[in-house]
Amino acid sequence: MTALIRRSAPILLAGLVFMAALLPARAADLDRLEAFLEVTGFDVALESIKLTAETAPSMIGLEANDFGAQWTMLVEDVFEVEQMHGMALDILSQTLEDDLLTHAVDFYASDLGQRLVVAENASHMTEDDALKSEAGEAIVAGLVQLGSPRLEELKRLNAATGSEDAAIRAVQEVQVRFLMAAAGAGVIELQMDETDLRETLKTQEGEMRRNMQVSALSGSAYTYQAFSDDDITAYADALEDPKMRQVYELMNAVQFEIMANRYEAVAARMSQLRPSQDL
Repeated sequence: MTALIRRSAPILLAGLVFMAALLPARAADLDRLEAFLEVTGFDVALESIKLTAETAPSMIGLEANDFGAQWTMLVEDVFEVEQMHGMALDILSQTLEDDLLTHAVDFYASDLGQRLVVAENASHMTEDDALKSEAGEAIVAGLVQLGSPRLEELKRLNAATGSEDAAIRAVQEVQVRFLMAAAGAGVIELQMDETDLRETLKTQEGEMRRNMQVSALSGSAYTYQAFSDDDITAYADALEDPKMRQVYELMNAVQFEIMANRYEAVAARMSQLRPSQDL
């Protein structure tokens, strides 16, 4: 799951289970929601979910390349951008309060906000994860060597977008839902029930947390490398605002719910691509 963590953490560090986010709220109109997705760059973050699809087969001991062109066709179909976009709009129309929407749009529509979104969008859609990771780690190593205060500001920025505990729970939920759906579709023979599966995943939390921390820091160092220290501090300040924290909590919940939903759909379709195998 390292690739899934690497993709997910830099985009939105935390993710609450979707049902916990379905609280009564005044619905924002569709045009404002569309503007919210575009101005904040959340539409591109959602589109980048399909780039995580390569991690799905690895959860059952396979590789995306094992399926050849069939896998590419499956991913394009299941992770269809307009469908994920529509799912996000449906959820946000029930959960995103107008004052939170306005607060987020006001920041991201600013000069700094728009420059940040351009950089984040480019980072989200970078397909060469290895190159991105190596470059980010090199930047972090340089900052450590210099004793630069920028490193702590990047950590502030990452912490402000959500808690590691919530992120871990969300990634575990994606794994469980994918594996249970794969077992239900006959893609694998799962040798444990859901409770045991969750307990097994909990034993891996320490390693997952370390991977998330490394990935988040190197990802931020890479994404914001062209920004000044003052820009990074201003962004961290903005993200620490209670209203922005609520916005990110909801966006994280939406992103991970859509990811889990689409992974379940992938699992259901994988039986058509390859005979079943034991896990």
